Amino acid sequence: MPQTMRAALLHAPGDIRVEEVPVPEPAPNEALVRVAACGVCGSDIPRMLRPGGSYLLPLICGHEFSGHVVALGAELAAAGTVAEGDLVAVPPLIPCRRCAPCAQGHFSLCEDYDYFGSRRAGAYAEYVTVPAGNLMVLPADLDPRAAAMLDPAAIALHAIWRTKLRTGHRVAVVGAGPIGLFAVQWARLAGASEVLSIDVSEQKAAMALEAGATHTAATPQRAAELAGHGYDVIIESAGVPATADQAVTLAARHGQAVFIGIPHDPVVLPKATFSNFLRREVTLHGAWNSFSAPFPGDEWRTAARAMGDGSLRWKFMITHELGLDDLSSTLHSLGERSVFSSKVLFLPNGDRP
Repeated sequence: MPQTMRAALLHAPGDIRVEEVPVPEPAPNEALVRVAACGVCGSDIPRMLRPGGSYLLPLICGHEFSGHVVALGAELAAAGTVAEGDLVAVPPLIPCRRCAPCAQGHFSLCEDYDYFGSRRAGAYAEYVTVPAGNLMVLPADLDPRAAAMLDPAAIALHAIWRTKLRTGHRVAVVGAGPIGLFAVQWARLAGASEVLSIDVSEQKAAMALEAGATHTAATPQRAAELAGHGYDVIIESAGVPATADQAVTLAARHGQAVFIGIPHDPVVLPKATFSNFLRREVTLHGAWNSFSAPFPGDEWRTAARAMGDGSLRWKFMITHELGLDDLSSTLHSLGERSVFSSKVLFLPNGDRP
């Protein structure tokens, strides 16, 4: 086992440096995981580029990851629940398991959680230590890149399950990033008769059609034309004030809109939107993270099975596979919107398929 590893450290907003740091030592109930793949989440961009985005500095970010177990702490080794060589996905939230929401199995709502890549060292590194409760052992033949995409897949499913989506419902998905593309697929798998994908990008529109969308729209006007009397379920994954307004506007009578995207500006519903929300008796849901009981939740287990049997597709989303040396320039380009991507995966150890 090497004594040092390469990791991308965030020293200040926008100051990301690849450095040699000590390989972390697993605690008695932890495993040391060799990172296979780590995806860029939309939340990484403000966290790593904007003032106040990080809880502590310096920090190794990255929370959408998979890897292989290479060492076990003494307690974990004695438990026999995981073995060296196992492929694992790592749910990024570490619940306290003490607060009232945790006691009820609502781990997404934990009041005192830890989190990889924001509150503790994450996976833009060659190795990371992981508590036993966050090791999700997967079949050895599952592609590690798919395992690294379980987080956005589970987030989309968690949001879908916040609604009463039924066979034959009309669904609109606002935003065609990875979460939106997974939401399109989950909606079709749940029996939606029609799925509209809304995104300004032509490239993302093409991906949405590949995911199973029946229609796409690049403008609010086109979405409104297609809406007719409205959609039964709307999934908002873009996190922009204008798209939050749009999601409410598109709802049918007794429709449901669920919000995943995290806006960074105030969200204001115009009077006309609010009036329609009242008069149509629309239900608005928040969706936060992807976890339930038993941890990490049926969202994660269902997503893993769907990826394993091929019913949930993921390869078409990957636009870049890069090494750690490309992290800083890629994050800055994404922040400036000068590089389009749906899913960027970093392979810290260079393990290309």
